[in-house]
Amino acid sequence: MLDESIFHRAKLVVVGNVNRDVKTAPFPAGQYLFRDGETSLAAIHETIGGGGANSAAIAARLGAKVSFLGQVGDDALGRQLQQVLESQGVRCHLRRVAGLATGSTINLVFDSGQRHFLSCQPNNAALCFDTLDLRALRGAQHLLRADIWFSESMLHGGNEKLLRAAREAGLTTSIDLNWDPQWGLAPRDAIARRKAAVRRVLPLVNLAHGNIRELNEFTGQTRLRASVARLLEWGVAAVCVHMGAQGAGWFSRDESIVQPPAPVGRQLTATGTGDVLSVCVMLMEHRFDLAVRAKLRLANRIVAEFIEGRRSLIPCLPSPGGSTPADLRCAGKDAGATAPAPSSRHSRAERPGRSRSPRPSPGSA
Repeated sequence: MLDESIFHRAKLVVVGNVNRDVKTAPFPAGQYLFRDGETSLAAIHETIGGGGANSAAIAARLGAKVSFLGQVGDDALGRQLQQVLESQGVRCHLRRVAGLATGSTINLVFDSGQRHFLSCQPNNAALCFDTLDLRALRGAQHLLRADIWFSESMLHGGNEKLLRAAREAGLTTSIDLNWDPQWGLAPRDAIARRKAAVRRVLPLVNLAHGNIRELNEFTGQTRLRASVARLLEWGVAAVCVHMGAQGAGWFSRDESIVQPPAPVGRQLTATGTGDVLSVCVMLMEHRFDLAVRAKLRLANRIVAEFIEGRRSLIPCLPSPGGSTPADLRCAGKDAGATAPAPSSRHSRAERPGRSRSPRPSPGSA
């Protein structure tokens, strides 16, 4: 039976965002959020953030050899994030820039399963190809380019240079087709140019990752099968799909496989499941001798253990005065605790001016 010892020989390089995430325990969405007041939650966690940093930490926790390339400010938060990543076994190649702030994201997690992110990430927006330490590619097997949308320099030229460099070094490659913060906000022609920039690099990609709504939005389709067909037509070798309650999907020109999820007793961790699934799959990408369905079955089992809080994969930041990070296991303070229901107190008067409902994050994590 395939088990996680398969990850121990994997060698992964990740290029992407690193920032602080402030995550809420799940709570109900509603118009009450746009009125004066306060809502008490079961918990609020500060964790490593950014798809790239999260993926690097997950892969290291699973036993892989991991290098992470990114950028932080020359500030206390940047140093703290690097220390936490290195404590998980990640080899960091971080450029530290004076006068540039390390970013943060507030992750509002709703009990519907949807999320909304409020972000300020100047360090990630300033990432560029010319400052990446490509020596990290030597001897590695796979490159993940996470967070492809956040840096204009990387989006318009840098991503292509990076993926070509990885291919020339003998690595296979992945990209995460996550939700572009500009979708639904920027003018249509600007969104079209951004999508076109990503489409140009797809022939250099072995694995594209995303959930159903993200892939449909990127391709302009309404059904997953049509989105997958379009991605394969544009040059991707295979697509790994986060399918939520349906499990995990793998689609290539030769195979179309949907593996049902592993049973979950009680959901204690609400976010990060997509990153866990993708990391598991890419750590096994070089094992062509293994059946895809067996790989997905193992990945789904690890995702289920993460959801139940039995497997800690994303590190929390140290609390004030603390020396080591806790683990993100569940919504409650204790991994075995049942989270109390949120309570609210609000005034009847809404804030002056017009309120705009937040755009929910698509699909599952």
